[in-house]
Amino acid sequence: MNRRRARPSALLAAAILLLVAAGCTRIQRTDEAERVPDQGPAAELRLGYFPNVTHAAALIGTGKGLFANRLGKTRLTPVQFNAGPDEVGALLGGSLDAGFIGSGPAINAFSKSEGSAVRMIAGATSRGAQLVVRPEIRTPDQLRGKTIATPQVGNTQDVAAKKWLATKGLTGKVNITSMQNSQTLNAFRSGEVQAAWLPEPWSSRLVLDAGAKVLLDESSLWPGGQFPTTVLVVRTEFLHAHPETVRALLRGELDAIGYAERDPAGAKAEVNAQLKKLTGKSLSGKVIDRAWTDITVSADPLCSRFPALARDQQTAGITARSPEVSGMADLRALNEVRAQAHQSTISSAGLDKK
Repeated sequence: MNRRRARPSALLAAAILLLVAAGCTRIQRTDEAERVPDQGPAAELRLGYFPNVTHAAALIGTGKGLFANRLGKTRLTPVQFNAGPDEVGALLGGSLDAGFIGSGPAINAFSKSEGSAVRMIAGATSRGAQLVVRPEIRTPDQLRGKTIATPQVGNTQDVAAKKWLATKGLTGKVNITSMQNSQTLNAFRSGEVQAAWLPEPWSSRLVLDAGAKVLLDESSLWPGGQFPTTVLVVRTEFLHAHPETVRALLRGELDAIGYAERDPAGAKAEVNAQLKKLTGKSLSGKVIDRAWTDITVSADPLCSRFPALARDQQTAGITARSPEVSGMADLRALNEVRAQAHQSTISSAGLDKK
């Protein structure tokens, strides 16, 4: 009988040892990334971003030379992406040093690397995403059997759409397809898709250029109407190897945000010029005006929202369990450069704690 009672205890002890070992592995990986010595300014900074109005700070910073001015001798290499999961692959693969990215993929990058590979160092944009539909669709239930487009599986809008559908009891009752935003516009026009959950300027383009109407503005789902759409992340190793370069990047972002606040007309013009450069086509005045009113350009990543965003991934069926986000934020460099610019401190809301 004693032997029979001992077996469960032995199994429990073994399980505890495995969990401890797994935890140690994560801690060790994080510690290794953070023990990288300061190597001075980087020779190159490879910076990712999207050709979206929700990446206004990145578009202004590159277009107006604000990043380059702050980076000095560090060569800036901008890298364009269509959606977050592709950028996550570049960050985790080491071919990208920093990137403006959606909140959902930022969580995935942190989670997939067991908290070691990336840190969120600032916000960039809040708000700026809508569910737009054909005019005859007036209620969520009328989406049954219809097709909703999102930019990419697992990207910020894809998670938001699937989570919302789950709360409406529509999981598995609506077709969800992922395609590039420009393809979504054509697919909506042709009737191939009947709805789309998109970031700006694409939700505005469907409304103004394709006759869609807004069924839901995502801001209505969040306290105060604010949710993080775009944030700035950096590889942890790069953050510790080149802290001055990271501070220079953040100064450039603050310059871009300040420009957008002081001169909205000039900021819209610069964003539109960069969109034309990157995509070959600028937006109409009505589209850029509508999209601009739907976003808030800010360095605050709204850290308090991230535990809920992580739970949304599980609700949406993107992950089997809620990703771990503890320790994801490191706002020390941001608050240092903000203090130097006589700007207020931005709270990490405990998201910097491991």
